[in-house]
Amino acid sequence: MRKQIFAALLASSSIGSAYSQTLPVTVRSPDTRITVHIAQDSAGQLVYSIERKGETVIAASALRVRLAEGDVSSVDVRASWPRSVDQVHKLVATKASEARDRFNEIRIDVMPRSRAMRAMQWTFRAYDDGVAFRYTVPSDAGLATLSVKSEDTEFAFGADYDCTGLNIGRVDSSHEGEFDPIQASRIREHNTYDLPLVCRTANNAFAIGEADLRDYGGLYLTGKGDGRPGVQARVSRRLDDRSLIARAAVGANGTGSPWRVIMLGDELGNLIESNLIGNLNPPAAFDTSWIKPGKTAWDWWSGPYLPPPDKGGTDMPTIRKYVDFASSAGFEYMMIDEGWCLNSGSGGRAPDNADVTKAKADIDMPALVAYAAKKKVRLWLWVQWSLLDRQMDAALAQYEKWGIAGIKVDFMDRNDQQMIDYYHKLMAKAVEHKLLVDMHGAYPPAGLNRTYPNYLTQEGIMGAEYNKWSRRVTATHNVSLAYTRMLLGPMDYTPGGFRNRTPAEFEVVNSPPQVQTTRGHGLGMFVVYESPFQMVADSPDVYENAAGFDFVKMVPTSWDETRFLAGEIDDYVVVARRKGKDWYIGAMGNEKPHVVSLPLTLLGAGKFKAKIWEDGATPTTLRISERGVSSSDVLELKLAPSGGAAVRVSAK
Repeated sequence: MRKQIFAALLASSSIGSAYSQTLPVTVRSPDTRITVHIAQDSAGQLVYSIERKGETVIAASALRVRLAEGDVSSVDVRASWPRSVDQVHKLVATKASEARDRFNEIRIDVMPRSRAMRAMQWTFRAYDDGVAFRYTVPSDAGLATLSVKSEDTEFAFGADYDCTGLNIGRVDSSHEGEFDPIQASRIREHNTYDLPLVCRTANNAFAIGEADLRDYGGLYLTGKGDGRPGVQARVSRRLDDRSLIARAAVGANGTGSPWRVIMLGDELGNLIESNLIGNLNPPAAFDTSWIKPGKTAWDWWSGPYLPPPDKGGTDMPTIRKYVDFASSAGFEYMMIDEGWCLNSGSGGRAPDNADVTKAKADIDMPALVAYAAKKKVRLWLWVQWSLLDRQMDAALAQYEKWGIAGIKVDFMDRNDQQMIDYYHKLMAKAVEHKLLVDMHGAYPPAGLNRTYPNYLTQEGIMGAEYNKWSRRVTATHNVSLAYTRMLLGPMDYTPGGFRNRTPAEFEVVNSPPQVQTTRGHGLGMFVVYESPFQMVADSPDVYENAAGFDFVKMVPTSWDETRFLAGEIDDYVVVARRKGKDWYIGAMGNEKPHVVSLPLTLLGAGKFKAKIWEDGATPTTLRISERGVSSSDVLELKLAPSGGAAVRVSAK
């Protein structure tokens, strides 16, 4: 498989000879809208800047790296190597069936003036939808081990932009919180911003992220501290040596940093369509035919709640009832959350006597798997990450033997290099046992699901669980997620709350919880929010004869095409996704009412039928209608305060 991938890359690449031993040099995107300039400052440091459509988006920004052996920021340039690539990747269980990977690249070979090593490379790529760059230490650099003390990559802004970000405050976190507006000049040196940070310029929009994160700590952003608007890198430090952000063997293929990514578009919504983060990761090198996306019933969010006289709990009767519900709804999966394994404890606890290879006394796992199989449902299991780590080989083998479909791994709450290594180890071993994976308490996506498509989704988001103990999950927050966290990859928000209330009527109830948005808003999530493994979070009883549940049952979880249709961050969002010949449209609004007009030009030739689920007179009711449409029509959707809508368009 790897040989086939390399051969395909060579067939679609144009690799030039070295053409310069001096700077500055430039690299332009294939559509010529984006230009990256690379130069040197008076200290010999490499400095890059980015223009899009003639506007300076990223001003002159220095690239600074310090190793244990010394600073390698000031360099002498040896040569520059251009390359162009245009290829198509077939995708598995994501927002599109394929992704075009087209870029122009320049690799700059340098020698650090400190002589801390003999050779180093900086690579810059310009795509139509963004820019990426990284440094690499080649095998002939004279280092057996790369030990990185700091990386102070700059992202200097061309002006004082309006930005939105999550000031997470600390690096050891679950990456859950609100993305709030912030003026670029007010981002302080002591702030710690999670990825992505998104900003709007006069004529463009961009998001800062990272990709191909391995053998390195995860990236955060802080203020630059020099009075100019912009941010710079802050990387999580190793647990065993807090003086280092990374330590890795150089090896025959070299090693280096993850890609630093600036996604670019006319507006933030355009970035929803981008496959840039995935394209910067190696493609899968194994048979993926066994990977199946789908929806799942879930026993945790609602309590687990069952109406009287049932008691509810992590026990055989309750799990069977959730399996029955999943089967009747046509869902592929049922998720058994915490409390199933022997001496599991609760939450993030990892008791010494816990055993994740065994079920507790009153759970017969083989019998549950067999019961679910008769109902054409497969089971997932929740597991605390460190318990899994100490029994990983035995546990994964046991889950495969039982016939478990996947695992939900929780409470990592870190992104230092050791935790990054854990993700890579787990995904590779999960492939060996044909297990799907959902990571909770997770760091922001960096495209690992492209290399391991069995890694279906992840948390690292303030999702529906916060309704159980707070008022923080507002309609505005939900809308903002589409323009921020979702740009980096799938998110396990866990939609499906059907106890809809207005914000004024909403009460914080742990079990069964409520949501402070309308039924239409909740239906829109199933289209807007990307997640190939989609939770249907509420209890079975609330869905019985409920308005809109017919849409939840029919909506896919992976897609052939994704389009952003309309919206603004913190206001509203409308996304269309295609599966086969059918289009699904999801709309979500903030606390204000909206009337959204959508030209249907994406439909192409032919006549179609649209079924529309719109907000009704109360938060739990819907206006459902059907009409014939064509590509020349304009569809009008009316969104109530904290509301939304869902549409299915199919050929007549």
